[in-house]
Amino acid sequence: MDNVRRIPPRSNAVNDEAPDALARTPHDAEAENLVAGAIMHSAQAYTDCAQVIGRDDIYQPAIRLIWDTVAGMVAAGQDPHPVLVRAEIDKLGQLRLVDGGALIDRLGTEYITAAMAPSFAERIAETARERRYDEHSTALKAAVLRKATGDELAEIVAAFQQAEQLRESTGHGPSHLTAALLDWDAFFVTDFGAVQLLPGKLMGPGQQITVVGDGKAGKSLFVQEWMWRMATGQPFLGDAPQPPVRVLYLDAENGQEQVQERFLSFGGGLGRMGELRYASFPPVRPLDTAGGGVDLLALAKATAAEVVVIDTVSRFISGPENDADTWLSLYRHTLLPLKRARISSVRLDHFGKDRDRGGRGSSAKTQDVDHVWELSAQGGGSLTLKRTHTRTGIGPDHFALLRQARRDGDNWAPGGTRHVLMTWEEEPTGLATVPGTVEHIIAALDAAGVPNDAGNRIARQTLADRGVPGGNEKVAEAVRRRKARATTPAPDVSGERSGAPTQQRFPETFPGTHPRNGETAGQPFPGNVAETPGTPAVPPVPPSKGGNGAGTPETPDDDTPLCTICELPLTGYRLDRGYDTHLACDPTTGSHPNGPTDNAPAPEED
Repeated sequence: MDNVRRIPPRSNAVNDEAPDALARTPHDAEAENLVAGAIMHSAQAYTDCAQVIGRDDIYQPAIRLIWDTVAGMVAAGQDPHPVLVRAEIDKLGQLRLVDGGALIDRLGTEYITAAMAPSFAERIAETARERRYDEHSTALKAAVLRKATGDELAEIVAAFQQAEQLRESTGHGPSHLTAALLDWDAFFVTDFGAVQLLPGKLMGPGQQITVVGDGKAGKSLFVQEWMWRMATGQPFLGDAPQPPVRVLYLDAENGQEQVQERFLSFGGGLGRMGELRYASFPPVRPLDTAGGGVDLLALAKATAAEVVVIDTVSRFISGPENDADTWLSLYRHTLLPLKRARISSVRLDHFGKDRDRGGRGSSAKTQDVDHVWELSAQGGGSLTLKRTHTRTGIGPDHFALLRQARRDGDNWAPGGTRHVLMTWEEEPTGLATVPGTVEHIIAALDAAGVPNDAGNRIARQTLADRGVPGGNEKVAEAVRRRKARATTPAPDVSGERSGAPTQQRFPETFPGTHPRNGETAGQPFPGNVAETPGTPAVPPVPPSKGGNGAGTPETPDDDTPLCTICELPLTGYRLDRGYDTHLACDPTTGSHPNGPTDNAPAPEED
């Protein structure tokens, strides 16, 4: 029997169900089952165990589901019971995860008392700690196998140690429950109306907003610049600078090449990103699930984020958009924990088929946010940001914006892209605020910067781009009034609209003409689709210098030479040949008038 290999005895340190203790993931199934049975009968048992363990310490998915269900019942003030727990899980359509309910029945009949539950929770916590170290060692071994450097190994160790310290400092006590209790003394001495809004005045600390718009309105471009300026302590939309704010941006919409292009065009780059942390296509679980909420909150705490951006929210959910339960689950699992932690959130969303109904999907998505902002493109870089829903009413309700961008050859010029407030010298009043009137059309053309001498075609195109109503007769009347009030401007002979004969047509006036300022007719802004440029006005024609009747001479220009005898304009071949008198005024050839008082012009030879 010497050729028979002896099987070593199984270790008592682990469950005997595993054939190889070293290959088995550490967990204590017995303790998890007993704790699950206890908390299904007692809210106090759950509260005591929650001081020792969290849901991530539980290894078995079925027990973790029971834990989450009981936690929801306790938070709602409802006493748990196995029958109620089974009904809640059945309502979620996840009864299959607990063996069709048989596991709940078995644990509900074989359970320990509430007083004994915390001691078994300590066993779960210790085994969970072993499991984390086991996973850490596996990650180190994998890094060694892929030939990781010493610095990379040190980073893995440092990240693990930091996570363990964070877990110890956070604890599992009932602080998540008692934190909801108001401190009346501090509560009533707080002036919530005087709370400093975040840069841009679109939201306050701890608030949650939604930015809704068409796919080509440039929501991401707007919010990315907003967050970059907020994270670097720069002013935005005319607001005063504030200290930098820590921002976590989750992006599952834009490619990394596009993100780099945009931030460079804002003026960002190496050493110029401030407190902005950007997660490109992060591997978080769906945010309308408990696991996704845990992932996002852990990432927010790891980055110490004060503001979290979700771009775009439809990319981070698993349920159907038209189902109200999807958005209620999103709030319960993700947005509520963020709000409880006083972390602001901004989520981007698309318009539905009916713009009047706001964002796409169920109306339940707007019930939990503090503000809903709708971003609309008006053409030519003009944007409108309008608040359609608000819980507090604090801050402005409407912004008229202008998106500016500048190219440098084939690339966007660094620091050349920005969103600014559109301002006017005078706000429209009276009939100018009534759509369809001539006064309203005039005010709209003034706001668009259309020159006073522009014609009907340019006016109609500008009004169409901005969606301003007006019939042909009213547009013609508005153009006539604007031309009548115009002063006499000098001709525009700049390089863009030169009147040289060699230039057959003005740049940007007709499709296909290439401007000469280094900009091309492609994308008007980084990351956006192309727009049709507006048609600038044709330069005005200077007034004629013709006479006012037969025999009346032209009014001389200031630089026209005069005859030294009669002091009338000197023209014709005499001027070309260098003479300083008319032929008739020359003493050797003409009549030589007595003085400059003779007003009759001297005849000239052909």
